[in-house]
Amino acid sequence: MSAGILAGAMFATAAHAEDALVISTWGGSFRDLIDENIGKEFTRQTGVPVKYVTGGTIDRLNKAKLAGSKPESDITFTTSHIGWLYVNAGLYEKLDTSKIPNYAHLVDRARISPYHIGSWAYVYTIGYRPDLVPADIKFTSWNDLWNPALKGKLSAPDFDPSHIIDVAALLSGGDAATWEKGEAKLKALKPNFKAYYTNDANSQQLIATGETPVQVMLSMNAYYMIGQGVPIKVVIPKEGAVLGVDTMGIMKGSTKADLAYKFMNIALSPEVQAKIVAFKKASPVVDNAKVSPEDAALPGVFTTKAQWDTQAIVIDDKLRAEKTAEWRKWFTENMMN
Repeated sequence: MSAGILAGAMFATAAHAEDALVISTWGGSFRDLIDENIGKEFTRQTGVPVKYVTGGTIDRLNKAKLAGSKPESDITFTTSHIGWLYVNAGLYEKLDTSKIPNYAHLVDRARISPYHIGSWAYVYTIGYRPDLVPADIKFTSWNDLWNPALKGKLSAPDFDPSHIIDVAALLSGGDAATWEKGEAKLKALKPNFKAYYTNDANSQQLIATGETPVQVMLSMNAYYMIGQGVPIKVVIPKEGAVLGVDTMGIMKGSTKADLAYKFMNIALSPEVQAKIVAFKKASPVVDNAKVSPEDAALPGVFTTKAQWDTQAIVIDDKLRAEKTAEWRKWFTENMMN
C-alpha cells in the first residue's frame, strides 16, 4: 500500500515537472531575481510551476546548440549580444509581439531583435573605494583610470573585456568597430591592473577586501556590495557608462510557447519591472515602471529617455557578438599575460 502511494507521489512529481515552464538562466542571484520577481508572479497568475536550468553564458549557448530542435528550456535569459548568437544559430522563435501587450512600453534600447527583447538593463562603469583611493581622483572621466597613482589597484572582468576595449577606443578617437585605435592606450593601462575577476562573486570579493579598490564593475554588483556595508562609490564618467541589456527569447521547439509569452509579458509589466529595480538596482526596460525616487537617483539606473540617450555607451550587439572571441583573445595575450 505504502509503496503504491509512494509510486503515485513520484509519478505526480514527475508529471508536475513536465508541466513546468523551464527557464534557462545564470545561477545565484540572477536565478533568484527571476524567480522572486517574475517566476512566482507567473505561477500565481497561471498555476504553472517554473523550473530553472542554470549555467554560464557560453556553456548554456553550447548546450542549446547541441540540443537543437529539442531544447532543454522554453525561455532563455542571456545578454543582448550573446542572444544574437542564439539567433544566428536558429535557436530562437521569431516573436509575435501581439502576444506581449507590454511590449508597447519597451524602451528602444531593449528592442534588440525580432527574436529577443530586454528584461532589465545595467551598466558597466567605475566603482571604487574612496577610503582606499587618493582623494583627488574622482573618476569624472574614464581617463582617470590611467592615473599612475592607481598602479596595482584596478580590476576588470576577464570573461568580457569589451567594456574597457570600447572605452580605450573612444578615448583614442575610435569606437567598437575601430577598436584597434585603442590598443596602445589600453596597453598603457596594464601597470594599473592588479587582477582580472572571473565572475560576480570574485568581483565582489576583490573590492570588499580592498585588493582591487577600483573596478570596471557591473553596477548591480556594486549596489549589492553597498547594501552589504562596503563603502563603494559608483560614478558615471562624462563619456558615459557601457550599457548592458539582459534579454529573453523563446526557444525554437518549445511546446509551451503560449505560456512563454505570458511569462515574458509578466516580466515586462510595470509592477514587476519596478520590483526588479528595487531588488537589483537595474534599469527598467519599460517606460511606465514606477521606480522609487531613491532608486531613480542611483547612477546607472536609467528611468528617462534623456538618460538612455546621453549616459549610455552603446556597443552594437551584432558587432559585439562577432568580435567577442577576437577581443578576448587579444585581451588575454596583450593584457593578462
